Order: sequence, then C-alpha cells, then structure tokens
Amino acid sequence: MDGYYSRRALLKATAVGGAVSVAGCTSSNGGSAVRISGGVGPLPMVEVWADIYEDQSDASFDISGGGTGVGVSDVLNDQVDVAMMGRQPEQEEIDQGLFAVPMLVDTVVGTVNVDNPVLDDIQESGFTREDLEAIFTREITNWGELVDADVDEEIVVYGRSDASAAYKQWGDFLGGEDDAYTENELEELADANHDGDQRVAEAIASDENAISLNNINYVYDLESGELEGDIRPVPLDLDGDGTLSEDEEFYETREEFLAAVEEGTYPAPPAREMFLASNGPFEDEAYDFVEFVLTDGQQYVRENGYVPLEEDRLDEAQETLANGP
Repeated sequence: MDGYYSRRALLKATAVGGAVSVAGCTSSNGGSAVRISGGVGPLPMVEVWADIYEDQSDASFDISGGGTGVGVSDVLNDQVDVAMMGRQPEQEEIDQGLFAVPMLVDTVVGTVNVDNPVLDDIQESGFTREDLEAIFTREITNWGELVDADVDEEIVVYGRSDASAAYKQWGDFLGGEDDAYTENELEELADANHDGDQRVAEAIASDENAISLNNINYVYDLESGELEGDIRPVPLDLDGDGTLSEDEEFYETREEFLAAVEEGTYPAPPAREMFLASNGPFEDEAYDFVEFVLTDGQQYVRENGYVPLEEDRLDEAQETLANGP
C-alpha cells in the first residue's frame, strides 16, 4: 500500500519521536481532526488506517508518536482523543478513566548487526531466554562467552530512552514469569539508550558488536518482507537444546515470522496485543474510527506487518467498544 510506505518514510525522517501530522487540525467539513498520540509500535498501522478512513469519510487526523506513556498522559489530560498503546492498560490508568480496546498483535525481537562476529552461530543455534537475560543484565559481556568460537569482542547493549511499551514487554520476557525487569533497570544496565525504534535500529546498524530489540517492521524490508538491511533478528532457542529445530526456524521472512506469532509459536511476551484508548468512552468521529479499525480495518493488518486479532477477541473488542467503560 503506497500510503503505508510514504508514511514510514516520513516517520524515519522525523526519527519517530516527534509529531507526525497526518492532516491539518480541522477536517474537510470544518470539524476538528481526530487527535491521536502514543506508541511507536502501532503508529505505522494507525497511519495506514487513517489514510484509508480519510478516503471514505470526511474525517481528518493529527497523529504523533512519542511512546505509550506519552499517549496515555495526553489522552488523560484531554490533549488528544485517542492514545495508541503497545501494552495493556494498568489498573492505575483505568482508575483515572482510561478506557481501552485491543486493535492488533505486534511483537519485538532481539536484533544484532548483520556483521556481528558470531552471527552464523546465532542464526544456527539461537539464544535462549536465559542467554538474552544474561546479555541484557550484563552477566555476559563478551560474544565469545556465548558460542563455541575464538572470538573476543565486547557486547554493546542498547536500550530505549522513551516511554516504550516494547521495552516493558522485553523486560517481562527477559525476567520470565515471576521476575520482570523494569524499563529503568534495563536503561541503567545499557551502554546507551535511544529514543524510538528507528534510532535503535540505526545504532545497531552502525555497530557490529551491538544488540538491542526492535519491532519487526524495523527488521524486515517494508516492501519485500525480506531481511535486506543492516540488522538481523536473534532467533529464540525455545526448547533450550542448543540448536534451532525446524519448528523454531521462522525468521527468514516477515511472513514466516508473523505466522509463528499468529500460531503462538513465538512467545508472548515479547509478542503483545496493542490497544487504542480514550479518556472515558470513545466519542463521535473517534468512536467511528475505532469501530472501523475493529471491522473493515482488520483486513489490512497482515500486509502491513502485524497480526490481526483472533475472531473471538475481535468480537469481544467490538462489544467492549459498544458498551463503553
């Protein structure tokens, strides 16, 4: 879809963290634009939906990134109509009036440079959750400690400095079921932290010894879905046997990876539901837009690098939207 790629080019140009205005502050019929802010992960898909919805309605949109935390703060302070969230709302936010419905499933994956000194070993054997935990908590600091190879290169760990739901999900994944790492803990352990997916991807691409995490739309080529850039995903050794079985080899293309997410082979976390939220019930044009997202809009999700909601979950989301908080 042309709108998707043009918007992603604009997103890169603004380095993700700044505002991305999709339309003016007023719509073509003189009404106010639907104001949306929040998570970087869902931003490209929300922009696609906005493009399509604008073409079939009189609505216009004013959309910006900044991270899930920014979106939640904006919507609760009535600065925007809709917040994009890369995680479930927290009880404290719900108590303040936040009302959210799921929109799609996305995921993050560990990423390294295409010239990583042990890339062949990583792609053959993968890393377990425990391996990644040891890397990101600095228990292991040299690539030679992870593989059976004569390599002596220090690991450079990059983290996120923005209010990132992706980073929170990564901390949940690294810590296992009962011992999640907070964003602050991971930031303190990192060699450097960057604001947004694009800047993390650029940092990984410029340092062959680096490791971090990215939403998958920053890993695979946007048009072809192939691994064509300067970063590569870190496969997960899910059963911990020290090698990747046929069932664990699904990283060659975005399509294969998304199928693994949809089937539940790739774990959640780091796979995650993403949400649209409002301060109290959705109203007026914002309500109509979210209703579109949960109906006709789902058909565009796969082709843009995400996983649509399962039918039961979609029915539940539509009912939740209709009933309100």
